[in-house]
Amino acid sequence: MRALAVGGTGPTGPLVLEGLARRGYEVTVLHRGRHEVESREPVEHLHGEPHSIESLKDTLGKRTFDLVIGMYGRLRYVAEAIKGKTERFIAIGGAPYRAFVEGEEHPGGVPLFVREDAPLFCDEAKNKFTYLMTISEEAVMKAHREGHYAATILRFPMIYGPRQVAPREWSIIRRALDGRRHLIIPDGGLKLERRGYAENMAHAVLLTVDKPRESSGEVYNAGDETIWSLREWIGITARTLNHEFELISMPFSLARPSRAYAGRSFHWVTDIEKIKAKMKYQDIVPASEGLKRTVEWYLENRPKPGGELEQHLGDLFDYAEEDKIIQDFKEVEMRVREMVPVGYQFHHAYEHPKKEEDC
Repeated sequence: MRALAVGGTGPTGPLVLEGLARRGYEVTVLHRGRHEVESREPVEHLHGEPHSIESLKDTLGKRTFDLVIGMYGRLRYVAEAIKGKTERFIAIGGAPYRAFVEGEEHPGGVPLFVREDAPLFCDEAKNKFTYLMTISEEAVMKAHREGHYAATILRFPMIYGPRQVAPREWSIIRRALDGRRHLIIPDGGLKLERRGYAENMAHAVLLTVDKPRESSGEVYNAGDETIWSLREWIGITARTLNHEFELISMPFSLARPSRAYAGRSFHWVTDIEKIKAKMKYQDIVPASEGLKRTVEWYLENRPKPGGELEQHLGDLFDYAEEDKIIQDFKEVEMRVREMVPVGYQFHHAYEHPKKEEDC
């Protein structure tokens, strides 16, 4: 059996490649060649441009495969280039849900659990990137319906683990290493987000490989079973580092230095009940252990300050500006507190008789 992975050098890819080799596949990976990752199993490397349909076709030539997994590049081009070259295609992408793009402007707000049948984003003028994700999914499923291959789409969340392009964990790790004691968080850090540890997401891909009947023609959300709030995620990271932050909560609109590690203002939680029910997915690594391993990996493989990774992350690490924002916010907060009447208190609506005969 022959398998092709387009991409395969990020957090999830090497684990998928090793899993394919253990299943008896002769594995080929097609990537740009900018980031080579060693594998414990024999893997053939092809270098091409997954964002160009011409390069994909030229690089693949007359090769055929029993299975293709698309993990990188322009998915719609990969879907076209492999027609006639494979019987199965597993397409991995993001979650182009309309609610996640529109946020607070979405009619009715953002649901806490977004299912696979929720509306996708289709407005090119407002967000071309997400629009093209939707178009790419449509190209994959159109090829499936036309009989070019049996296709499955996996919608991934934010991945954490080694070799991530823009690891949010690094924003917290570096601040701890730099001795920062205050950390800005928006809205109490109560935002919920489903994320996915690399080993768990590789497991989801390999489940799809192992279950062609259950996966053919299907779309599955993937992600860890555990859902953390931003506050919990920061807390686990800090404890792994034996560090303690004083969390400075302020409204999202003011907490701008937190954007790199906090993301958007609304909950980002996909529903994974479908993949659990139909594919019997379960985390193979507890999320807390996955985050601990992620932190330890970045301690051993520290990015260069101001380097490529931090540029991708978009974190300025401008501590002087952060301190000024915190100081100004605390001063304003104190003035507002002094203005609030003391009569505002929580009151339980039900009576609580102190004597049994008063009941």
